[in-house]
Parts: sequence; C-alpha cells; structure tokens
Amino acid sequence: MDYGTLRGFFALLILALFIIIVVWSYSKKRKDSFDDVANSIFEEDKLNSADKKRHLDKESKQETNNNV
Repeated sequence: MDYGTLRGFFALLILALFIIIVVWSYSKKRKDSFDDVANSIFEEDKLNSADKKRHLDKESKQETNNNV
C-alpha cells in the first residue's frame, strides 16, 4: 500500500465521521435536548433573594487598585 492510497482511506474516514456527526446533531432525537440547553440561559436563577443581595453587596465592595 503506497502513501497516496493511505491518504485516500484517511480522507474517506474523516469524511464519514463528519457525515455521522452532522446526521447525529440534526437528528430528531437530539432536538429536545439541544432546545433545552439553548433555552437554559433564560431560566430564573435558583438563588433566593438573600443570596442575591449578598452576591450584589460582595461585588460592589470589591477593592480597586488606584496605585497608577
């Protein structure tokens, strides 16, 4: 087997893997899980109001370096 034939087999393998990944990612079975992940950024935070207030206070009290 020469180098050109080996490269051809490798190219076909990569092409087949690409097609498999595309078919897997666009399959109807995966649509629900991808939609859930895409919409997860719109869900409310699970922190209660006291935790939110503590977090905001902590951010506002961060020190800055004024030694310029």
